[in-house]
Amino acid sequence: MSALALSVLLSVVSALAYAGGAIVQEQVAVSSADSAYLPLRRPGWWGALALNGLGGVLHVVALACGPLSLVQPLGALTIVFALPMAALCVGRRAGATAWRGAVMATVGLAGLLSLVGSSAAAHSLAPAQRLVVALVTGAAVAALLCAGLAAHRHPAVRSVLLATASGIAFGMSSVFTKAVAVDWAHGISLGDLPSLAVIGLFSVAGVLLSQASYRGGGLAAPLATLTVVNPVLAAAVGILMLGETFRHGTTGTVLALGCGVVAAGGLIMLTTERLEREAHPASTGPTPPAAPPAEGSPAVPPPAVPSSAVPSPAAPSSAVPSSAAPSSAAPSSAEAALARGLPVTAEAARAVARARIGMPQQRGPAEPLPVLDRQRARVTS
Repeated sequence: MSALALSVLLSVVSALAYAGGAIVQEQVAVSSADSAYLPLRRPGWWGALALNGLGGVLHVVALACGPLSLVQPLGALTIVFALPMAALCVGRRAGATAWRGAVMATVGLAGLLSLVGSSAAAHSLAPAQRLVVALVTGAAVAALLCAGLAAHRHPAVRSVLLATASGIAFGMSSVFTKAVAVDWAHGISLGDLPSLAVIGLFSVAGVLLSQASYRGGGLAAPLATLTVVNPVLAAAVGILMLGETFRHGTTGTVLALGCGVVAAGGLIMLTTERLEREAHPASTGPTPPAAPPAEGSPAVPPPAVPSSAVPSPAAPSSAVPSSAAPSSAAPSSAEAALARGLPVTAEAARAVARARIGMPQQRGPAEPLPVLDRQRARVTS
């Protein structure tokens, strides 16, 4: 196998490892709401770190075997690999908008990185430049972190802000790594210890922020943001401070700007797709309250009157005709239902009330009224 083919193979495997690590990180973030930044007790998080470390090692080996113009664009395949891997491994399918955004971000990033050329001589950052770059980058990361924490009501926006901060931290770690590598080409010295400390600080911050960005933001949007911001920032610092340029002169610069616009459009599409997905359940609104009961349905029973306070009138059996017996059955059954606390209709409740205070029940025009016992109907004080 030629060195060129080996570099392509290693780049593809590196992108697969990065995609697998991102999927595991997103799953850990979803299931670990109490430890959004540092889920040390989750074995899956350590597995994600191992996959990301494997991807980084393979990427470095691919750079040693092949040209930078080929290896760097292939690293953008992480976004494209992550979507089908997530659908296959965890059953999370991406919509058409997410696919379009991922493809746009990948194509734009690959085109941009393929146009970035290296300088003829290796350059390094001066100590004053390193201090300024470290302070400016730290302030930018802190500002994005505060903005992300303030946007807690919008998980998609919060996720993109934290992913941007993570990409900036990782990109600046790459810049300092290159600077230290150039210094070590002339010999190892203790003067590089501050740069090594900055590399460690930005690397740890990038890991923590990337883990937090997957909480509530899905997979595609934070992964695409991190994958684009990291190399773009490193390339910008290389062009502005390390003497690197775009290939093909002015034409290459214009093409690079166009590729940057395409990549930014893909990121915006992924973010808006996530926002629409969050707003879709909210548009349905809460469940409306139950309608009040219709007229004629069982009503709330009226408060029961103690039988000792209002005695029921007793009529002589000879005075009350036998035709009144059927009409007394309904109040008796309704009174028994009220005693057990069961609901009755309003008509039955009124019949029970009439029976308790001694009023005659509603009868036909031919039925005689009962004769009441005045002495028993008298209410005792």
